[in-house]
Amino acid sequence: MGFLTPFIVLIERRLRSLTIVLLSLLTLASGLTVQAGGQGKHRKVARDLEIAASSALTPGHRWVRVQGGRRMVDAVIVGDGSDPEMKALRAHVQRLGGTVHARFSSVSALSVTMPAAALKAIDDRADVESVSPNRTTRRAASVLEQVTGAVTGNVRTATGATTYSGLDGSGIGIAVLDSGVMAAHQHFTNASGSPRVTRQVNLVGKASNALAASAMAPGSTERLAFESSIDYSSAAVPDAYGHGSHVAAVAAGRGSYQSAFDTTGVAPGASIIDVRVLSADGSGNLADVLAGIDWVIYNAKQYNIRVLNMSLSAGSTESWQTDPLARAARSATAAGITVVAAAGNFGQISGATTFGTIGSPGHDPSVITVGSSHMQGTVSRGDDTVNGFSSRGPSRAALVDGNGVRTIDNLIKPDLVAPGNRVYSAGATSVASPAGTWNNLVAANPGLIDGLSTYQSYGRTLMMLSGTSVAAPVVSGAVALILQANPGLTPPMVKAILQYSAQPLPNASFVEQGAGALNVDGAVRLAKALRTDTAAKVAAGTIVAGQTINAFALPTPSSTINGQTFNWSQVVFVGGRQIVGGSDLFTKFQPIYDPRLSWGGHTVRRTTVSYWPASATVAAATVPMSFIEAQAPNGSLLTAGVRWGTSLAGTSSKLARTGVFLPTATMAGWMASGSGISLATGVVLSEGVVLSEGVVLSEGVVLSEGVVLSEGVVLSEGVVLSEGVVLSESTSGLVRSSAVASPLGEP
Repeated sequence: MGFLTPFIVLIERRLRSLTIVLLSLLTLASGLTVQAGGQGKHRKVARDLEIAASSALTPGHRWVRVQGGRRMVDAVIVGDGSDPEMKALRAHVQRLGGTVHARFSSVSALSVTMPAAALKAIDDRADVESVSPNRTTRRAASVLEQVTGAVTGNVRTATGATTYSGLDGSGIGIAVLDSGVMAAHQHFTNASGSPRVTRQVNLVGKASNALAASAMAPGSTERLAFESSIDYSSAAVPDAYGHGSHVAAVAAGRGSYQSAFDTTGVAPGASIIDVRVLSADGSGNLADVLAGIDWVIYNAKQYNIRVLNMSLSAGSTESWQTDPLARAARSATAAGITVVAAAGNFGQISGATTFGTIGSPGHDPSVITVGSSHMQGTVSRGDDTVNGFSSRGPSRAALVDGNGVRTIDNLIKPDLVAPGNRVYSAGATSVASPAGTWNNLVAANPGLIDGLSTYQSYGRTLMMLSGTSVAAPVVSGAVALILQANPGLTPPMVKAILQYSAQPLPNASFVEQGAGALNVDGAVRLAKALRTDTAAKVAAGTIVAGQTINAFALPTPSSTINGQTFNWSQVVFVGGRQIVGGSDLFTKFQPIYDPRLSWGGHTVRRTTVSYWPASATVAAATVPMSFIEAQAPNGSLLTAGVRWGTSLAGTSSKLARTGVFLPTATMAGWMASGSGISLATGVVLSEGVVLSEGVVLSEGVVLSEGVVLSEGVVLSEGVVLSEGVVLSESTSGLVRSSAVASPLGEP
């Protein structure tokens, strides 16, 4: 180790000298400002696409190949929204020898195949914001009900095999973007035995149809024909891979028919909307996922889709500002849909804990990013820990400017953790009664059904699965309960409620557990205390900063679950790098609760949603037609009175356990005792003054391919998955050269 000493000393000095938290007490007392503007001109072509396209070596990704002597790339081009139909850009791609496969509305983008040599011409266009590879995608009372607090007196009580008293998610639609759902499974029936899977569509390989479908008016003959063409309700094998059915059942399965082994999900009354975007091996591509998000946004009002679960992830080197999947997720949020995504299963490399491994869209500030906790096989919350495989933050994708200078996002992720280790729920088979064929996950991993032979009958089959892909639907189910309790919440309000009410696990830091472990009891109690018209007022523009948003007194910030009482975290992450608290977050309207705003670092973006005009088949402002994103105008982000805790965390040091490595429980204790600074004038977005970077990592000394070595901390510079795949977050895929966690989970 001696030869490394000079580097370590240099790193330590650099870390000490580069003070991240620059806010003085004087600055805090007089209010905070953040620049409206972002980073200026940025490099548009994604780093991995740029490298692969210019390399003379044999292509190593599915989205780049040699064809007819030319190197061709499959890409997603994001426009600036100035031409909603992107006619000029489409024509230019074709002139360059390319083919346009699809156009998307959730993000103003095209899916194309084009010569690699033509990338420069596309990069030079003023109406192009980013060019990304068409990355492949892959997947990623009951114990769950008890551990999460879903069956406390404040939420619901189970009264029988098919009936619940209290909140069960009824009336709320959860869209599951995954490998399909076996609707015939008994987990997905209601109290009368009828299916709760209200729609099943298949977008795998159908992204090209979206080019035409995105321009089809609601109720038109063409749109109805398109909807019919993607209908998947009669498939003999609706979920060949088996991932989507398990995910959907964890969120909303009704499993109490197995009286000796109840595997009920968190919201057993919610409706399930099956949007298939992953194939029989759990893989897909970015274009199909974007088409799936488009479909969800377009049909959200019809099926009351309030929650979008994405137990999948795409490796991405791109900042949240330009990454297409992140942008599409922001569009869904802007349309009023709460987006929940898996953090990823890349928390360890070669047995060592690795930081900075959050994928897309989990690295977006508007998304609720969920890590995995280990229940230790008990219903007690006191022994829960963070799984080793659960991806850690901060987000490490980068924005590259025109001079090649990379600015790392460094946003605090995940947002919270939920049970995701060895969770038992529905196991999909083919629909060939009486004995269906097991799904491909079980076929490849027979251990997933060990010890379950007693329960395996057609339509009632069970399997076990681990991963953040399982933790994410636990939170999606919780969101359904929250929105059933109070349908007038915006997605950012839901996220703040989940974090504020979370239970910090001992010894785990912000970038390991976020604000803490999911607490359904506390989240529902807090949601019930708030007004039910806030979302409507935000949409109508009739609410102002500081306006009262609570209808009742806020609850005591503690919960009792399974006989154990614990305090809430009382912290919320804002802007991706700041830590705030205080009751004003829930008694006064905070402008950041507008779902059209996205704040990350010192950049604030605003999404404008355009809707199809009212007609005989659709009401006004119900079906989004297009989304345009731009720098947010000047204005308030937080009101006076919000308590600022960022400066308490200090500069990030793993050895000192400060900054992003500060145990969440430590910050929670400080905030509960009244520490932190009450902002005198809030946080204001105004030109010319840049907000302090907040709690982030110093860039330190960059060694070998962008890996930052600091105090023994290994940081991934953007999650690089095997062949660029979007992974279902429970099994296969690679980060550089290290395999992810087994679907069997940890002991």
